[in-house]
Amino acid sequence: MPAATPPGIPELTSAIPVIPARAARSRGRRSTVLATAGMLLACVVPMSVSAAAAAPKAAVAKAPDPSVSTMTFTVKERRDALAYWTPARIKAVGKSVDLGPTGPTSKPWRGTAMKTVGRLFFVNAAGADTWCTATAVNSANHSVVMAAGHCVRRPASPVNTYLDMVFVPGYDKGRQPYGAFAVRAAVTPRTWAEDAVNDVAALVVDADAKGRKLVDVVGGQTVAFNRRVGGKTVAFGYPATRPQLGEELLHCTGTAKPAPAGEQAVPCDMGGGASGGPWLTDFDTTTGKGVLVSVNSHGDGPESGTHMYGPVLGSAAKAVYEQAQRG
Repeated sequence: MPAATPPGIPELTSAIPVIPARAARSRGRRSTVLATAGMLLACVVPMSVSAAAAAPKAAVAKAPDPSVSTMTFTVKERRDALAYWTPARIKAVGKSVDLGPTGPTSKPWRGTAMKTVGRLFFVNAAGADTWCTATAVNSANHSVVMAAGHCVRRPASPVNTYLDMVFVPGYDKGRQPYGAFAVRAAVTPRTWAEDAVNDVAALVVDADAKGRKLVDVVGGQTVAFNRRVGGKTVAFGYPATRPQLGEELLHCTGTAKPAPAGEQAVPCDMGGGASGGPWLTDFDTTTGKGVLVSVNSHGDGPESGTHMYGPVLGSAAKAVYEQAQRG
């Protein structure tokens, strides 16, 4: 697991050490940064329109937004992340874990290519190579990806953030048809960083090697906030169950129902690696587009279970998304 979880909440991602030397370097780099910068977090929100208009441009600053935590990566760190996640390493991280057979509810996706959904690779706080699932969404900057909070940092542990994040949309059995996008910023609710509440994240990615922005390449899903729970929902993910072992996109289809603690649930047995995958309602199988209403957070069993749970996207998720689309 890439993140410690509150009792009774099994998360879905797997954490698999692949090259110990890299893990040690990651931990060392994190220690150096934390010693000099405090905690790899920067929280910003624009000034009001009236305040910005009244101030000279050089004096305009962004005030801290207490509701979000933002982790940023330098140009060198992003370049290193792209170099780190070679095809061989990606293949190795999938082969190094086996969470058992794929459940009967999870089915390989055989419809229109889901260009917006992909694997999010990273090195977790323990220094282990691992992955989640994430989704390109429509945004002002054409560069936002939605995922789970525990795909970015350990819950209730602000300093335990992850490194070397790369998003590969449309990943399929080793193929990267739309290239890879380095993550330059990762935003979570501060409640996730400090209290393990609201398991959602928004990531801002760089343009690709050709200078194209993510949504201009693969399109984006629409995100809905404060939407009433219910209706037919399709959940997607890249679980580490066999025979797929993260190499193939799986999905579950069912009716979403309200669940305790600000969550919702759908019938689904996807396991680790599916974390962060989108829940799409109003889904059009012809276009591969729908409305994102949640992300995979945890199952009701040690690795998966009979139901998948995800957060209801309320004000905390909206604040995270708004921060990311300004990035």
